[in-house]
Amino acid sequence: MALTPVNDAKAAILGGVRATRTEQVPLSHASGRVLARDLKAGRDQPPFAASAMDGYAVVGADVARVPARLKVIGEAPAGRAFAGRVKPGQAVRIFTGAPLPKGSDTVVIQEDCRAEAGHVAVLEAAKTGQFVRAKGLDFEKGEAVLRAGLWMGARELGLAAAMNHANVPLRRRPKVALMPTGDELVPPGAKPRADQIVSSNNYALAALVRRYGGEPVDLGIVADNKRALARAIKKAADCDVLVTLGGASVGDHDLVQDALKAAGLKLNFYKIAMRPGKPLMFGKLGRLRVLGLPGNPVSAIVCARLFLKPLLDAFLGLDPSDPPLHGTLAGPLRENDQRQDYLRATLEVGADGSLIADPFDRQDSSMLRRLSQSDCLVIRPPFAPAAKAGDPVELIKLDF
Repeated sequence: MALTPVNDAKAAILGGVRATRTEQVPLSHASGRVLARDLKAGRDQPPFAASAMDGYAVVGADVARVPARLKVIGEAPAGRAFAGRVKPGQAVRIFTGAPLPKGSDTVVIQEDCRAEAGHVAVLEAAKTGQFVRAKGLDFEKGEAVLRAGLWMGARELGLAAAMNHANVPLRRRPKVALMPTGDELVPPGAKPRADQIVSSNNYALAALVRRYGGEPVDLGIVADNKRALARAIKKAADCDVLVTLGGASVGDHDLVQDALKAAGLKLNFYKIAMRPGKPLMFGKLGRLRVLGLPGNPVSAIVCARLFLKPLLDAFLGLDPSDPPLHGTLAGPLRENDQRQDYLRATLEVGADGSLIADPFDRQDSSMLRRLSQSDCLVIRPPFAPAAKAGDPVELIKLDF
């Protein structure tokens, strides 16, 4: 089978994806989730003309010239509005956030006043409307303040609460089953034999899935036998995506693809023209999308960033196009072959604000430490000619 180009692979993986359903979620559980519909304000904010400072509510005309001596007729702390009306020559002691009393239109701050027995002396002139927050200054009832597709972070949650929403409509998190395979794998903390390695992919991929809005379902390490593989595949039936980790090639001991085909997989491709990550597989098992990632840790993580992230975006109703950024090279690179390269690199910001990428000299796909030290991936198209320092490149920032 010919190598599938990267863009063709993305198109196949994303083809026909429908956004997950909408569910109402309490604000306390909405952090890191995607808003499914526009959210309209349930009230004006502020719901009344309010004082922006501690001071005195007055009639503006009374304090246009100073000094002015006004009679204090009451007070208005936050949460307890003054019930009367302010007339010319009068003032009400007011505190930040309290409703502006009827008849008043201005607040003079306490630093510009001197309290006297039953009166206040205003020592600094104030303009009418000073230190008053108008009703609906921030937003008005019925206004679509938060738009569909927003990630709900601390600011958005605070705003939704101020809009008087206890629950918000969010996209259901797409469920991603993670299936690391291989007799050579043991969990972290175990004592591997001399011919075994520690499983890391499922932990890295679970974190990546959470970072991009999905719900990881770790199926545990699956042994290299058809029965164990069949049981694990069956456990993923209620998920949106099954990600297999390793064993998807066509070698004598790579049984994953055969097990998936036995379960009904319709294979789309299983080799891709990229580095790292050539042995990448995609197909469909009923409604379940199956992404077979390489067992090599760096390859698995890079492929997940390139293909699983856009897939999660599509499930969440977001734009999955994932356009690269533009930067320049810090040093020279050799010409490329027929596979699209994704080079691990550090990133600096130049004096003019441009991004300068410096790929590591050694790009061995077994070197996880190099990936952890990287800020970005430099994209080298197939058959790219040799490049020199300062040449333009496209890159993908690593944000997981």
